[in-house]
Amino acid sequence: MQRALELAARLASGRTPFVLATVIWRRGPSSGHMGSKAVIATDGSITGWLGGACAEPTVIKQALDALVEGTPRLLQLGPPEEFGDRHDEDAVAVPMACESDGAMEVYLEPVVPEPSLVVIGKSPGAETLAQMGALLGWRAVLIDDGGEAHSLDAVEVHVTLDLEALAIGERDFVVVATQGHYDEKALEAALATSAGYVGLVASRKRAAAVFEFLRGSGISDEALARIHAPAGLDLGSLPNDQIAVAVLAEMVSLQAGGGLTTGVTVFRREEAIDPVCDMIVNVATASWTHEHDGHNYYFCAPGCRTAFANDPESFVSKESQ
Repeated sequence: MQRALELAARLASGRTPFVLATVIWRRGPSSGHMGSKAVIATDGSITGWLGGACAEPTVIKQALDALVEGTPRLLQLGPPEEFGDRHDEDAVAVPMACESDGAMEVYLEPVVPEPSLVVIGKSPGAETLAQMGALLGWRAVLIDDGGEAHSLDAVEVHVTLDLEALAIGERDFVVVATQGHYDEKALEAALATSAGYVGLVASRKRAAAVFEFLRGSGISDEALARIHAPAGLDLGSLPNDQIAVAVLAEMVSLQAGGGLTTGVTVFRREEAIDPVCDMIVNVATASWTHEHDGHNYYFCAPGCRTAFANDPESFVSKESQ
């Protein structure tokens, strides 16, 4: 367990997504134990111990699904009758009919880094917005292209407009608050990223002029539709610092309402279904296989392979039903 926790700490500090899986209930002879923990990475690799070969591929699949959705889930593995009053309508139930005849519940908690907020521009309002983002625990970056290097509490300050180096993803925010100095240049750079939110702090008249310029420069209407302009909730005429509040409120609303994806990319390994117990089997690492009638079958345990080898037609006919 210690290795899993140490890895989780390293991944979290490096802003790398993962899933922390914890066994919260079990009934023997399942090999999982109460409190056992494992870390599942985006490539499907697992560090730690949750259970045997029957359970692991299913745990990995469900963990990756949870990571993409960004939502925790409870996984119930075992014969339905084993859970009795523990049955949870919100749980993902996977009947496990392996020879171990055990059962367990695994809580899958996706850990996705907080989003990045990149504010482009130099003004008290831009600085205020970046600092408020930092207070929310977001990675906050202020870009003053061509400006002088300076420090700002809890905010990374850059003086070159290099968004590619920031690895901006689908759950990140880019706000252009350049006050007419290089709005077009900044927006072109923002639209070249996969940011889930691109905002322009400007009047409607100024925003229309910027859009017209970008359209004439070859930016498509589809790309322009990504831009929130004017950025922020409509709270009326506001001074710069309060405009920052309106912009932050719009971003928080979008995030809370599910308007942004996690932006997490996962690697799915080739899987097969054990024809005897219906459990998921990782094809690349399967220890137990059997060839029948020109087709390869994969099994989670030797008992399943033996049962299949003794009467393959009964299981093949079950598959075709």
